[in-house]
Amino acid sequence: MPTPDISHKAIVDYWARREDECGLSVDWSEAEERCWRCGYKSRLQKSHIIPESQHGPSIPSNLVLLCGRCHREAPNVADLRFMWIWLRASCVPLYDTYWTERGIQEFERIFGRKPFTSPEFERITEKQVLKLLRFVSNKATVHFGVGHWNPSTMAFMFAMIEERVTGRLPTRVPN
Repeated sequence: MPTPDISHKAIVDYWARREDECGLSVDWSEAEERCWRCGYKSRLQKSHIIPESQHGPSIPSNLVLLCGRCHREAPNVADLRFMWIWLRASCVPLYDTYWTERGIQEFERIFGRKPFTSPEFERITEKQVLKLLRFVSNKATVHFGVGHWNPSTMAFMFAMIEERVTGRLPTRVPN
């Protein structure tokens, strides 16, 4: 349900006076255009901290600005503290890296190690990796209506790059 005429600026101004930006994925100076969780520039949605279904009001003190992907993953509990714990737990040090980090985590979950750690990658330049990424990106797609690669797609794109460099598909490393 759309929130009333509360501007993004009003939400940012409210929280900038009350929460330290340290430990968040966004600086307050860019918080009207970047998702507060992942830090990507995106069309932001007003996300209720305490859900409307739990009688959370549509006022700046109960709203944060999230991209659609993060909004879908946000906690839906009637306790303000958990939104801020969740936002800070998701912090990445550089803008536009959160979803890549999620792809790396998915690769680790699947294969039991970080991508690009085999000795063959010691002699591969960043330029070569980017060329390989462009190549494998033509072999991947996004789900209809999503607009971004999901973490598992990214993980297997990393696997395709590894296969091109090493000549073998990554396998699960036993624990």
